[in-house]
Amino acid sequence: MPIRLLAIETSCDETAAAVIEDGRLLSSSLVSQLEHSKLGGIVPELASRQQLRAIVPVVEQALQQAGIAAGDLNGIGFTAGPGLIGSLMVGSSFAKAMALSLNLPLIAVHHLQAHVHALFLTEPRPGFPFLCLIVSGGHTQLVVVRDYLDMEVIGETRDDAAGEAFDKTARLLGLPYPGGPLMDQLAQSGDSEAFPFPEASVGGYDFSFSGLKTAVRYFIEQQVRQDPQFVQNHISDVCASVQRSIVRHLINKMEAAASDLQLSRLAIAGGVAANSLLRSELQRIAHRHNWQCFIPPLNLCTDNAAVIASVAYHKFLRGELAPLSVAPDARYRG
Repeated sequence: MPIRLLAIETSCDETAAAVIEDGRLLSSSLVSQLEHSKLGGIVPELASRQQLRAIVPVVEQALQQAGIAAGDLNGIGFTAGPGLIGSLMVGSSFAKAMALSLNLPLIAVHHLQAHVHALFLTEPRPGFPFLCLIVSGGHTQLVVVRDYLDMEVIGETRDDAAGEAFDKTARLLGLPYPGGPLMDQLAQSGDSEAFPFPEASVGGYDFSFSGLKTAVRYFIEQQVRQDPQFVQNHISDVCASVQRSIVRHLINKMEAAASDLQLSRLAIAGGVAANSLLRSELQRIAHRHNWQCFIPPLNLCTDNAAVIASVAYHKFLRGELAPLSVAPDARYRG
């Protein structure tokens, strides 16, 4: 008999559901909350309210696209954290209620572990072990992946995430939320060496972006005092220069870790993995060292339930189930 699982993702402002059968994705449904662009960022209370409105139709759509009924499921996976606690509670409560009504097992999934599984939903898939940079708006981690569920964090940000540095810079430039993708677009026509921004000096394989964020703020404020039209006249150059500094910091750490640990397979995952410069720089260092690199498609970089379903499937196979008493955790460690 096939193993069919429903997965639910509500860690932030996306409401998503997916159905997987024997490791093969049957459907993936998602609703994004566009109103946050008008507010300059995500408002947690509003995000969770929207999750409540969207969860039922999103799950119904995923089941319909998969061509199965709820009674055909063997289990339900959901994001247990990390994320916004209000949003996480919507998804976990729905998953528990559905599991209880159908007498199905629950599978609690770590959101960051799921990002890595974007690499297992497309071909070619990386062999084990490999080094993966998980980089998003809320997290930046360097992980050695030894198996589908065996991942060791060897480095992480000591303060802000790379995605946050992008978004905060975008806000200083007057760009709407989310600003990272818009900065990437503007950087295409900018000079990445126009303005030298600092790269943090931290030990090991850790990252730091708070210093860069502060330096950019002071730089823009100083330039605008001298020339009120500075941002309008130089926005592409600023975007390109900041992007270069962020990506250089990420790639340098990744290259050092791969060399030290003698890992010849490198990958990126998470929302910032959609950044065009990060993708090209990973390919560049892989070519220089004769390493393999693996980059997920754009639709699997941002939050989605397909990757939650993939982790749930492998945990289900190993019998790693969660009790109905399981509670979401904004700082979930897995």
